[in-house]
Amino acid sequence: MRIDWWTLALQTFNVLVLMLILGRFLFRPVAAIIEERRAAAVKLLADAEAAKQEANAAREAANGEAAQLANTRDEALRQAAAAAERERAAALVAARTEVDQLRVAAEAEIQRERHAEAAAASDRAARLAVEITEKLLNRLPDSARVDGFVGGLADGLASLPAASRDGLAGGEDARLKAARPLSEEESKSCRDAFAKALGRPLNFVVAVDPDLVAGLELETPHAVVRNSFRADLSRIVEELTRHG
Repeated sequence: MRIDWWTLALQTFNVLVLMLILGRFLFRPVAAIIEERRAAAVKLLADAEAAKQEANAAREAANGEAAQLANTRDEALRQAAAAAERERAAALVAARTEVDQLRVAAEAEIQRERHAEAAAASDRAARLAVEITEKLLNRLPDSARVDGFVGGLADGLASLPAASRDGLAGGEDARLKAARPLSEEESKSCRDAFAKALGRPLNFVVAVDPDLVAGLELETPHAVVRNSFRADLSRIVEELTRHG
């Protein structure tokens, strides 16, 4: 085999020239483009990584806020439940207190009504007894309705304080009340008894008061002395109807 060195050299030169041309006009622009694409890809990756980091940070912040909101909500729910429980307990206590007060008030009202009914029944019984007594006393003889009370009225005059006795002056101001008109003998008996009790005469006028039932009552500007069934019955009614 015979090698043509001139041809080989020429071809080698052509290859070198071609490589030079390709390197200057093809490889360098392509390399620059590749480098630009690589830089853009690197920048894009860096931007993507930064976006990823921001997204992760935002997600973590959102998760933190969500956890904080959940904790706040749970705490608010616990506080609301505790407040509701306190209000329920307070309402229950208030309701029990009100029920107790109503029960006590109702019991007190029942007791008052019972006492009032008992008092009213006692009053009716006392007044009925007095009415029966008055009807029975009205059957007394006329003489017994006066004679038996003169001495008692005189004793009442004698028991008055000295100043009251001294103030009793004979005159028309003294009024002797009787259940019926007095006879001359009864009037004289009264004057004698009153003079003996006071140590001096006592003038009076007689006034008829059937409500006395029986007895006498002496009224003066200075004193009132009673010795009658009406006064006795009034005291009895007062005692019988006195409650508590």
